[in-house]
Amino acid sequence: MTKAQSLLRVTLAYVAACAVAALWLYAGPDTGRLWLDSLIADVLATIVVFGFSRAYGNSSFYDPFWSVIPPLLAIYWWAEGEPGGDRTRIILVVAVILVWAVRLTGNWVRGFPGLHHEDWRYPMLRDGAGRWEAAVDFLGIHLFPTLQVFAAMLPVYVAVVTGTRGLGWLDVVAVVVGLGAVLLEAVSDLQMQRFARSAQPGAVMDQGLWAWSRHPNYLGELGFWLSMALFGFAAGPGHQWWVFLGLVAMVAMFEGASIPMMEKRSLERRPAYADVVARVPRLLPRPPRRRAGRATA
Repeated sequence: MTKAQSLLRVTLAYVAACAVAALWLYAGPDTGRLWLDSLIADVLATIVVFGFSRAYGNSSFYDPFWSVIPPLLAIYWWAEGEPGGDRTRIILVVAVILVWAVRLTGNWVRGFPGLHHEDWRYPMLRDGAGRWEAAVDFLGIHLFPTLQVFAAMLPVYVAVVTGTRGLGWLDVVAVVVGLGAVLLEAVSDLQMQRFARSAQPGAVMDQGLWAWSRHPNYLGELGFWLSMALFGFAAGPGHQWWVFLGLVAMVAMFEGASIPMMEKRSLERRPAYADVVARVPRLLPRPPRRRAGRATA
């Protein structure tokens, strides 16, 4: 199956998922709570994508969900919510989400080789689950990230629907942080892609932004979700601290699962990565340190 054919099937999966979600939102029972209706629609869309993942034996069908659904949620909340948030803030937060989503989805499309390939983490998780592999596939690979992202999007709900505070300096900070985070992700991904094209077997990346942090792309992703939390904090009455809980959960996921899995794999495949671990900070950046002896670049 070619890349174009694979992308067509993934696109059809998301069209079907969005159609089911829209059917629930506009024809299903009304819970009376916009956020709850949205959550149910989000889960229904996840179930549809999960069906495609199982049908094709490839859980990478879910990969674009992370960046495709947030802008749809934000726009839906804007369209259907009662007038509440500051209009300029709403425009700003939706604009930052769209810039992030287009960049991240485009990066996925560029790097997606086709449905003959699956993210290496998914078979590892399924194989380790034994007879529970289908449950792990649905709950761990599909549903958990959906709930994670929805929780991190709740500050956007505050900014768009329930916020009562006027535009202020914190919104400016949120815009700068959000766009800066997208730029950080974009540059770090581009640097890694250029490195991978010419890297020798066993080579490790410790140049550019990757000399300051071992995971600058993850740092950028967390920066984006910090921006969303700042928008919600700026909009909410009385500055509601709970809007940062989704960000805290994101940090816990990256620090507790995503980064350790990547680190373990890099150390197993590239012995020189141990020197990078010794010199380069895990996430938060600091100025580069000199290599110990001659390490592979």
